[in-house]
Amino acid sequence: MKINIIGAGVAGLSAGCYLQMNGFDTEIFERHSTFGGLCTGWQRKGFTFDSGLQWLLGSGDSNPFYLLWSELADMGSIRFIHHDVRLEIELRDNTDIFGDKVFHIYSNLDRLEQYMLSIAPMDTAVIRKLIRTMRRIQSFEIPPMIREVPQLMPWYKKIRYAKYLPLLLFLNRVKRETNFTLAEKFKSPFLKEAFRMLFDGDELSMLIVTLPLAFNDLKGTGYPIGGSVGFVSKIEQRYLELGGKIRYSTEVEKILTENNHAKGVLLKTGETSLSDITISAADWNFTLFTALEGKYVNPVILSLKSQEKMKVYYSVFVVSLGVNSTFDGQSYIHRYPLAQPLVSPDGTQYEFIEVHFNNYDPTLAPEGKSVIYISFYTLRADYWIEARKANPEDYRLTKQKFAEKIIDLADEKVPGLKENIEVVDIATPATFERYTNNWKGSVQGWLPGKNLVAQSPVKSELPGLKDFYFVGHWSIPGGGLPVAVKSARDVAKIICHRNKVSFQIRSARNS
Repeated sequence: MKINIIGAGVAGLSAGCYLQMNGFDTEIFERHSTFGGLCTGWQRKGFTFDSGLQWLLGSGDSNPFYLLWSELADMGSIRFIHHDVRLEIELRDNTDIFGDKVFHIYSNLDRLEQYMLSIAPMDTAVIRKLIRTMRRIQSFEIPPMIREVPQLMPWYKKIRYAKYLPLLLFLNRVKRETNFTLAEKFKSPFLKEAFRMLFDGDELSMLIVTLPLAFNDLKGTGYPIGGSVGFVSKIEQRYLELGGKIRYSTEVEKILTENNHAKGVLLKTGETSLSDITISAADWNFTLFTALEGKYVNPVILSLKSQEKMKVYYSVFVVSLGVNSTFDGQSYIHRYPLAQPLVSPDGTQYEFIEVHFNNYDPTLAPEGKSVIYISFYTLRADYWIEARKANPEDYRLTKQKFAEKIIDLADEKVPGLKENIEVVDIATPATFERYTNNWKGSVQGWLPGKNLVAQSPVKSELPGLKDFYFVGHWSIPGGGLPVAVKSARDVAKIICHRNKVSFQIRSARNS
């Protein structure tokens, strides 16, 4: 049975791997010249700039995703870095009782608890409850039912998953806590300001922080040396070893349908490739409204198109610097307050500047040098996308001037930065939209907002269309690599079930 897959990102490669393991003949069509999608990197004068992977959920066996990654890559061959400090936030208005203006988010929960208690003993009850929440998270298998696809399970098998009821009750209880609501519970002005600034002044679910911190404490969210390219290359290699085929620089124009069955793809070259099943691991908007011409939608899907039901995740303006220094002693990520708000050309106002010191991965820079990222998230990607289309030269000058302003501000916070810069690379939302084809330059699909455990209205199958499946980071709000691999695995199991094939897995290490 032939299966066409659109997109050689993590979701497309993972789907290909699982299907090849189970005897299907797959072929991936990738519009870019390389794999990875959003999880990729590029080289400039000896430096490698990475657009995606800062940490991997499931880097260690304390998290269930380790089992999934082990099915796709030899995890024992990858060296992971675990940062002692996840983030440092320099506050504007308050200091702790020792006169320090920097709030340190330690990876070790015992250390984090003792640190917070030492600076705010009056908030002992709130602090200990926060730590207990993260300890409670560690006691669960998250995500639940990871080895099963719920819609394929008979009722008598679902009974065994009653053990996850405590998890569901727990998540239902904590999902409404945001950084703002938690901040109001602190008596310490220092902690109150620190938690309000967890997300650059935005209000989002605390689960965005507590979930990764809980698993980071157990060494389950490490950074793989080699970054995005190094990690995803192992999945691509696995796919090719399993007999899969990839056609790079091959853009799909349309998904062919006949009598409401997907029949293959039409390429930009005019060539057609017929198949029994078609899987799209491409962008949600492109898949539904370009490749399928908006034929297989319903009111829920149309509400997503208009962003009435759910907003598209942030895009990013990022200045990547290759520097002639390793800046030893700097924390992993440091957020500094600005004396005056920084206003982006797209109109977004920023109160802080966040500097990511990547001095821990020697593969990304020549010896004695390192890479620094300065990122600004925006929900106004359309400004950059339309500016590039309207006047490329004006767009180039605009992004360059904004990048120069950012570098000047960063130099005030990081002495010696500017004089050590060797390479400057600028990526805007238009860059992400252009190279990855992700709608509005989104870097993680849908924005989860305050409710991180919201059910996604995006399904793996479309109304009225057979022999077609959708996988990828648009499947669940918040997106990311875990969503990509889990959605790919689930669809592979569904395809096996419907074709009476017993779903089989061979560990990457033993293959």
